[in-house]
Amino acid sequence: MAGVLEKRNKILSLMRRLTLDEGSFTIADIAHQMDIPRSTAQDWINRLIEDECIVISSPGKGREATRYIARTALPQTICKRIFSTCDGDLVEIYHECMSSGCAAFCKHHHGRAGGVLTDVRRDGTLLREMGRIGSVDAAVGISPLPAVGVVAIRQEGDQIVQTIRSFGGPAYSLTEMMSRAEGVLSVETHRNGTIVEGDVYTKALRRLLIGIDDTDSREDGATFALAYALLQRLGRCEGVMPISHKVAMLYPGISEKTAGNSCSLIELAAGEDAISGIIKQAVAFVAGESASPEWGIAIRTGLAEQEGLRAFGEQARQERVTIGDAEALAQETGIHLIGGRGVIGALAAVSLQGCSDEILLNPDHPFNP
Repeated sequence: MAGVLEKRNKILSLMRRLTLDEGSFTIADIAHQMDIPRSTAQDWINRLIEDECIVISSPGKGREATRYIARTALPQTICKRIFSTCDGDLVEIYHECMSSGCAAFCKHHHGRAGGVLTDVRRDGTLLREMGRIGSVDAAVGISPLPAVGVVAIRQEGDQIVQTIRSFGGPAYSLTEMMSRAEGVLSVETHRNGTIVEGDVYTKALRRLLIGIDDTDSREDGATFALAYALLQRLGRCEGVMPISHKVAMLYPGISEKTAGNSCSLIELAAGEDAISGIIKQAVAFVAGESASPEWGIAIRTGLAEQEGLRAFGEQARQERVTIGDAEALAQETGIHLIGGRGVIGALAAVSLQGCSDEILLNPDHPFNP
């Protein structure tokens, strides 16, 4: 299904470009530019006519070929990526938008609708929505009602299915755009009057947190840069979805610090069977690129909150913490620590995941995550 959607998107994109640039196109144009047989191009044109994506602009006469145009020059999609991670019945859905305005719109309306979502946050153009497996009814429609909401989440084998109920612009996004987002396997929609409801299928991935610290020296390197480079590297692996890169400032009164005593966190999503390989790559990369022998990594998988983690992060913002403290907490929570003294800051980075920028960047800011 994913391969068919990708092919459809490429052909439809070409048709829209030809409509804008040339005014119309023929079967031969599509066959030539897509490097496919004319019969295959004809099949796609017939299918897209049935889907009301293209129309005949001038019927063929004699040797003159039939010409077609795309119905709209609107962007194919503003939805860049949609994917999900799960941990038992806990699910986090990620929707990266090409527009910060649209991301803000969805955050506002999804949050108001409630439904099965327990927390809705926006980080730039990335919408992060936490919820649980189940269904909760939510009314959508004309203001003052919200325009869109997630009313159900279920798991089918290795897939997460979110059911979205929408009205107006969000209904257009659901029917015309979401299927084109990276990470979406398929979208099935049905209309009931002015309300459109659809099931969006994505892989059930696992969230992986990697905290990193003490990779630099006083003369060379920067942990934030190394962490970001690692996220970029891992993000190029098949099936891996980068989520975020964060920097956190810890207690500044540490004599061993190289500068301001900051640590870094990267988040990504991947299939369960890929995680061990990702960890090996991360360790090898950090060990090879670090300017300090004291580099450290902390690795956590899953979504569920773990007792003691937040308290450790708060402590690391306020005072010196020992390796023994970090190792004891890691053993209790199942977090993997690898490396030297840097495991302290690495674990602190993991423990502060989800905190606001004010908390992450100012150790004196009240700790109210």
